[in-house]
Amino acid sequence: MSCDDFSMRVAIVSDIHGNLTAFEAVLADIRGASPDLILQGGDLADAGSSPVEIVDRVRELGWPGVMGNTDEMLVRPDSLEDFARQSSSPPTLWDAIRRIASATRSALGPERLAWLGGLPLVHTEECFALTHATPQSCWRAPSEHASDAELELAYESLPRPVVIFGHTHRPGIRNLPGRLLINAGSVGLPFDGDPRASWLLLDGEIATLRRVEYDLQRELWLLAASGLPGAEWTARILRTSSPQMP
Repeated sequence: MSCDDFSMRVAIVSDIHGNLTAFEAVLADIRGASPDLILQGGDLADAGSSPVEIVDRVRELGWPGVMGNTDEMLVRPDSLEDFARQSSSPPTLWDAIRRIASATRSALGPERLAWLGGLPLVHTEECFALTHATPQSCWRAPSEHASDAELELAYESLPRPVVIFGHTHRPGIRNLPGRLLINAGSVGLPFDGDPRASWLLLDGEIATLRRVEYDLQRELWLLAASGLPGAEWTARILRTSSPQMP
């Protein structure tokens, strides 16, 4: 099959971040869309109420996918330290992230962590490629304001007409000459001011960013009951649908 007659329906879910309530709502919406293939775009567990449940459900469902930066952080803590050393963000941010990651790591246990560690940086199909941030790193992705030239440079190693990524928690579609770049947004932790979960439906050549309402109050309750450090910080992000400092 050539890309000219690509007709598969593909669902991509990214950046779930342990948000079980949003995940269940998106899963119901996906089932209604009846895709031929479902892929996950990384950042499955960290910071949300239900890291174990999310990892187990994705594995049970058999979704292929890629590693996100928080997945790598859980498996290889040094990856966080490498990134933090290059960051201008205050030390209090990284201290909070370390505490959350440590608790999440303990909750997941060695077998789940080994599975996360085996995820690739890139997943390719005949007509599209999926990565969490860029093919070179799951920690850095171009911003929504990046120029066409910056985007081409970031994804030039993926010879596919459609490239899908996440990481920034801000969904969007950019048309470049000969290439479609799509940010699938975040299922569990949107940063664009819209509290609804985001996922991508690729129906042949038509890309649709779908938004799904879910019971935010239920997720806030699960988060408060989880006992995980940083729960109030995550709750503020969920309430505002925007980045917040701990």
